[in-house]
Amino acid sequence: MSNFGKKGVLLVNLGTPDAPTVSAVRKYLKQFLLDPRVIDYPWIARQILIRGIILPFRSRSSAKLYKRLWEEKGSPLKFHGYKVAEELQKMMGDEYHVELAMRYQTPSIDGAIDKMMKAGVSEIVVFPMFPQYASASTGSAHEEVMRVISTYKNIPPMKIINSFYDNPQMLDVIVENSKPFNFDDYDHIIFSYHGIPKRHLRNSDISCKYCQKVDNCCGKLSKVNQFCYSAQSYATTRALVERLKLPADRYTTSFQSRLGREEWTTPYTIDVIEGLAEKGAKKLLVFSPAFVADCLETTVEIKFEYQEDFEKAGGEHIDLVPSLNDNPKWIEAIRDMVLEA
Repeated sequence: MSNFGKKGVLLVNLGTPDAPTVSAVRKYLKQFLLDPRVIDYPWIARQILIRGIILPFRSRSSAKLYKRLWEEKGSPLKFHGYKVAEELQKMMGDEYHVELAMRYQTPSIDGAIDKMMKAGVSEIVVFPMFPQYASASTGSAHEEVMRVISTYKNIPPMKIINSFYDNPQMLDVIVENSKPFNFDDYDHIIFSYHGIPKRHLRNSDISCKYCQKVDNCCGKLSKVNQFCYSAQSYATTRALVERLKLPADRYTTSFQSRLGREEWTTPYTIDVIEGLAEKGAKKLLVFSPAFVADCLETTVEIKFEYQEDFEKAGGEHIDLVPSLNDNPKWIEAIRDMVLEA
């Protein structure tokens, strides 16, 4: 590695609309959903589906949801992200140049890399802020970073952090965030991860012999499924459960935010919640270990939409363990992972 210039650190999260308006949400959804790693249909089919069906109908309803999420400082995903970048810069000192970027919308990956290149960084560590690897999130961030950096004549050495689903420091912060909740007050604990189509899981299995063809294929990580999003999610749950000392009958791993009619990773969080209510559960505690910051999927989908569905099914209350957000110990975890890289 070169000793000239600062070392760049690029934090990349998914993204958020610039405002909770129909036009801004439509712009965001258009860029997000047209990404072939997100909806991997053939080009023509993808264009028809997104432009002709999803955007005209989903933009307005999604804007209403974002209005529920929005705070005075804006989108939590963005203002927590800026705070993390700011504090990480302080922790790492003048030898480093830290930038925040969003895969979709602002601040853009193009702009962040341009700032680092103009600052003359000698190398770049790319840190996609997704604990579990998925082609539609981490993979897309990697691809866009490589696309942008390839447009420069001088390409510095790069290190890309792939996932951190079992990072001890991160797991400790999640456990710490759960301490205000008395687990004995809850009938069941749910670890809810963002879902992806099962087709994505199958497509990531280059052997074509393991994914969804072997019993409990996500139950253990190995070289065959080391990049499997579902397997990494279950590994995160196992690590948290061990720290929390939860018996097997006290918790469930599930997946949320399904889009469309095809089968996604199961069990679906909404089905688990409604099923628990039907069995008499009144209070649930939910962890969201796939999200490093509060966002639409946590603050609105779980705390409001799932709460309403739980009540309709006979339940009473759902509590949500806060995301990592800008917890100083989480920022320390990022620093240590970057230094290790």
